[in-house]
Amino acid sequence: MSRRRKRHIQLTLDQARKPVGHGGWRPNAGRPRGRKVVPHDARPEHKSRFPVHVTLRLRSDAAPIAREWLMKTIHAAIRDSHKASFQLVEFNVLSNHIHLLVEAGSTVELSRGMQGFAGRLALRLNRMLNRQGKLFATRFHARALTTPRDVRNTLRYVLLNRKHHDSHTRFDRYWIDPHSSAPWFDGWAEPIRGDYWKHELAAQPSPTRRATTWLLATGWRNRGLLRFDEMPSSG
Repeated sequence: MSRRRKRHIQLTLDQARKPVGHGGWRPNAGRPRGRKVVPHDARPEHKSRFPVHVTLRLRSDAAPIAREWLMKTIHAAIRDSHKASFQLVEFNVLSNHIHLLVEAGSTVELSRGMQGFAGRLALRLNRMLNRQGKLFATRFHARALTTPRDVRNTLRYVLLNRKHHDSHTRFDRYWIDPHSSAPWFDGWAEPIRGDYWKHELAAQPSPTRRATTWLLATGWRNRGLLRFDEMPSSG
């Protein structure tokens, strides 16, 4: 008596998948689609003569950090993160991300310096915000600035970034961002004027360090000093 041959049915990929316990496939596991993340590819070699525009993004469950009562903590973390071959030159703190202009001696010094700053800042802000766990969503995004025009455009984008995000607000002509390094920036086309708090903040010791690369210290100025009333374009 011959056996009846079993009929094979082609399964879809989702039908064929079955949870197999620890380490195996699980429903809804993996990286969520649509989330912006920085690829974990090897970073390109960093050359010390180029300043770097760095962006650090917070996790979606983190509270906004652009608050006046947190700025002393952020300033202290910046001040404590400078090294012989790594320094933070400009910054702007937004609600869910931070823009930085950084100088570093090498790729390794850039990575170590940023890891140290991010870890130090996360520890201190978590303590202030009464939270635990990771504060930053992904590893930092970095872009080398290689021309005077690129440096000037990025300085404008970083220091005046709130105008980029809050286009509906009418800013005063001499407005500067109190959550940035704008009070200590020496590249404005005019002296800081207006509200008393601007001069009071500018009189305090700067948490940042002066630029040492030609591009960030001198080169960009050949394109013209920054005006308070400029609008930032995408950096």
